[in-house]
Amino acid sequence: MDLHITTLAERPELEGRMWNMKDLWPEYMMYDPVGWSHMGRIVAEFPEYVLVATEGVAGADVVARGFSVPFELRAKGRGELPATGWDQVLLWAFSDLRHGRTPDTVSAIEITVATSALGNGVSHRMLAAMRANTQRLGFAELVAPVRPNAKHLEAASSIHEYAFRTREADGLPHDPWLRVHVRAGGTVEKVAPASMTVSASVEQWREWTRLPFDTDGPVEVEGALVPVHCEASRGYAVYVEPNVWVRHVI
Repeated sequence: MDLHITTLAERPELEGRMWNMKDLWPEYMMYDPVGWSHMGRIVAEFPEYVLVATEGVAGADVVARGFSVPFELRAKGRGELPATGWDQVLLWAFSDLRHGRTPDTVSAIEITVATSALGNGVSHRMLAAMRANTQRLGFAELVAPVRPNAKHLEAASSIHEYAFRTREADGLPHDPWLRVHVRAGGTVEKVAPASMTVSASVEQWREWTRLPFDTDGPVEVEGALVPVHCEASRGYAVYVEPNVWVRHVI
């Protein structure tokens, strides 16, 4: 695949096509309030941390995007990768920007491949490019609250067991996306049990999933890594997504 990866700072004209590329994210994933309010700000305020992959000689067809943010992991009161993962690192990054703190670490936020480019090793190349971009920007460490992409196939399984499950043949992670990170040089470090939270009315969940959401208790939803907790009698349901922290020393 003839792939060209640049930063959005280098090619700002690709922003619209980057947002409009077709992907496989479930609709409910767009309604985490922290992500909803901060993802656009990454593009506006950290364009040098945004990677865009295009295909072809003209480089007009966007086939992948990768977002990352700088933050101060070793600030007072921090030091550990947070249990609230993806949400927390976004809040830290923009708090640090506002208060003029000097970042010491970069966190991956998202690597998304267009449906038209799946199965061509694009995610591997995007991760390698994000590592290289992190180094180019003067950092020695990239961390990632990884969304293990096969966990949804066994939503009832413990994330604490799943995150560290390995293959007998080679000792690499059982999960394909975690395996890509480890092959690239990352180390699976810990679970972020509450990395992202989507809470909404049962009516909204019905609209997003086409499921009834009419009984109290866990509901397995397509694409969700763990069951959604439904309080039908109270009119709402909450999805708390776990991620897995991976650390890349560059």
